[in-house]
Order: sequence, then structure tokens, then C-alpha cells
Amino acid sequence: MKIKPISLLILAAALTVGCEAQKTDTASTAPAIDKSEAIAEVNGSLISKAALQMLEKDIAQRAPGQKIPKDKLVEELVQREILVQQASKKHLDQSPEFQTRLNAIRKSLLSQAVLEDYLKANPITDADLKAEYDKLVGQESGTEYKARHILVKTEDEAKKIIAELDKGADFTALAKKKSTGPSAAKGGDLGWFAPQQMVPPFPKRLSPWKTINTPVFRCKHSLAGM
Repeated sequence: MKIKPISLLILAAALTVGCEAQKTDTASTAPAIDKSEAIAEVNGSLISKAALQMLEKDIAQRAPGQKIPKDKLVEELVQREILVQQASKKHLDQSPEFQTRLNAIRKSLLSQAVLEDYLKANPITDADLKAEYDKLVGQESGTEYKARHILVKTEDEAKKIIAELDKGADFTALAKKKSTGPSAAKGGDLGWFAPQQMVPPFPKRLSPWKTINTPVFRCKHSLAGM
């Protein structure tokens, strides 16, 4: 039977959706489907409304706002059932590779199921979230810096740059022109960081709301931005 091409989105979603059947060539633990609950039949195998609902839900999660007509979704489920039946006839489900992948999927679904079951029995409250947030915040130093720097290879180069800055040169422009560090393209901007994230000599010279000058070091920073 010729199989029509379908959208990649629908195919990807369908791969995660089980298509229940009353008759297959391999044993199935899927519950029997009442014919009144079926939306289609393929060679004696029924496709349930639940399968369609699962496919709709999966697509809604993958592509929020995208609307796909139900008849297209039903067609996808039918095409997929045809593929399943063809694979069963060829006993592809009995290959070692298939069984390995099937076992991995089973473990993934079971681990997800037990987590969902735990969360149902132990719902996370706003108080729990606040407590965890306070705990994480408490582990931080409480102070962050936003700095720019100009990285050069020698002390002589640093002294020349400091002299230019003392004469009123623009720090950002000099950083773009003379810094050898990866931040040069951003005018020496290092972004926000905690002192412990930097090499030891750097945080030793940090002091909020000041500009620091030494013979080989110059850094501008503030707690409120630059």
C-alpha cells in the first residue's frame, strides 16, 4: 500500500503516541478498544479516541498555537498503524536493536511516571519554592560586580594605556582597540560576576563604587551597571 507523505511535525509527535490495536501479530498489553470509542479501523485493528487526544496534546506542546485539522491527525494515525502492521509482519520488533531501543524508551517512561506520581502525592508549594530560593541565594556572596578590563601582554603596554586614560581617553574604545582578551569586541565588558569567579588577583582589587588604579591594573566597576 502506498504511504502518503506527512508533515515532519506530525510524524515526530506520532512517534511518541501509542496506537492501540485489538489485533496485531505481536503480543500487546494495551487495553481492548470498544468499537464505539474508535475513530478508525485498519485491517481489523482499531484506533481509539484516546490516541487522537494524545497526538493533539503532544503537538500542542511541541508547537503551541499551531492548529492541525483532526482529519489530518486521524490520517497520520492510520498511516502509522499501517507502518506498524508492516513492521510486525516482517518481525522487525523482534530484532535485538529494536528490543534495546524499546527497553530504553520503557525505562524513560517509567522514570517519568514515577516522578509524576510523586509530585501528585507531594505537590510543590509556593513556600517550598521560596525556601529553595532563599537557600540558593544564601549560598552566594551577595555581591556581584560588572567590570570592564583591558588585557595586554606587558607592563609597559599597561602603563601606556593608563597614561592615555588619565588624559581622558575613552576606556571602551581603548579596550576594543588594544585589549587582547575575548572581551575586546565588547569594549572590555566582562558582564556581571561574583569575585570568586575570577582569578585571585582580580577580586583582591575590587571595591564597590570605585575606580582602581595600580601601575599594572585598572578596572572600572559598579554594582548598578555602567
